[in-house]
Amino acid sequence: MSAQVVINECKEKMSKAIDSTKHKFASIRAGRASVSMLDGIKVEQYGSLMPLNQVGSVSAPEARLLVIDPWDKSVIPVIEKAIMTSNLGLTPNNDGKVIRLMIPELTADRRKEYVKFAKTEAENGKVAARNVRKDMNNSLRRLEKEGEITEDDLKRFEDEVQKLTDATIKTIDELLALKEKEITTV
Repeated sequence: MSAQVVINECKEKMSKAIDSTKHKFASIRAGRASVSMLDGIKVEQYGSLMPLNQVGSVSAPEARLLVIDPWDKSVIPVIEKAIMTSNLGLTPNNDGKVIRLMIPELTADRRKEYVKFAKTEAENGKVAARNVRKDMNNSLRRLEKEGEITEDDLKRFEDEVQKLTDATIKTIDELLALKEKEITTV
């Protein structure tokens, strides 16, 4: 394995840390309807657990309304139960054809909880980036010990890994600032 392979792997893993943080942020609601709010909900159909978006279409026709249109109408009670048991705090209403979810206004306390949760997820993303840095630096040191790169190369590559880590953490901080603004905006 060459040092450039280690750097490329580092870039890829740092990118995954950012993507994972974005995905976690998408599931935090901010008072507006978003189909990604329902990503974690699984529905039992035909003897197996399936993501909600695989048993029907999910749309957000209005700012505070989600509509679930199941392809098989007999699964409506199962979808309702799955939504009720999730920790979203939403009450499903159905008319026999579709399920409507009204997104209530967030209280100030609830907004603070969501901001705290977003900060926790951001910190998890930063920890993942730091762990990637540690693993990549260990790989580079191993290459130096095996004589594949010089000590000067080791320092140069470690600096490059640190720059990638700093850029990743900066991106996560920017994503957190955007999410906080989104949550706190009434």
